[in-house]
Amino acid sequence: MSFFNFNGSAIPTIRSTRTFRRTENPSPGDLHSPPTSSLQQQQQQQQHEQLQYPYQQKPAILGSGASLAKAVQLPKGEDLNEWLAVGVVELYNQINMLYGTITEFCSPVTCPRMTATLEYEYLWQDPLHRHSKPMAMSAPAYVESLMTWIQGFLDDESVFPTKMGVPFPKQFPALVKTIFKRLFRVYAHMYCHHFDEINELQLNVHLNTSLKHFVLFANEFQLLQRKDYGPLDDLVDVMVSDP
Repeated sequence: MSFFNFNGSAIPTIRSTRTFRRTENPSPGDLHSPPTSSLQQQQQQQQHEQLQYPYQQKPAILGSGASLAKAVQLPKGEDLNEWLAVGVVELYNQINMLYGTITEFCSPVTCPRMTATLEYEYLWQDPLHRHSKPMAMSAPAYVESLMTWIQGFLDDESVFPTKMGVPFPKQFPALVKTIFKRLFRVYAHMYCHHFDEINELQLNVHLNTSLKHFVLFANEFQLLQRKDYGPLDDLVDVMVSDP
């Protein structure tokens, strides 16, 4: 299995990329909209105004959108599942590294709940108790659980085979869709709650490039639905429409 990288620029980080150890493969829960008070509504409006920056301007990226769009296409003669696996690993690594640069700003104190504006909250459900009620988690705990859950699949040769000739499981495309849906939530949290820090670290162009890569790949293989974009819907529109 080969891996691709759409830009040659190294991402400057304030700490090394995190490594997630394999655990009991937790599974994320569903979206939940928390109640809002008048104060929360005011805060929400302020956040909405702050988020106009990435929407009102053309998001700067590394390289060209046309090159990214061409790069995500299935190469001639390539197996679809193999290419999906390559995309999952590449984008998982990108998001993992980008989130790792803002972990000192994203803590249980600063981000006690995994949200993307006050309109969206992402809950977690114990995979061993699928009938249990999804629970709220801090953003770092949610991301840690999500990345560990994905890493469990990446380490499983029966799910992500690395040897030539070993088939992918029949449910692999469905799993990829689920992984993409949940990884996108990390982008949403970073854009909605840590964009200022991203800018201060001069990582906004890298984050924009990664998001555009993610969205173009997802659209190319119909991995996400419109509703999955949530608070980044407008930004995704700009990403997709801009060549």
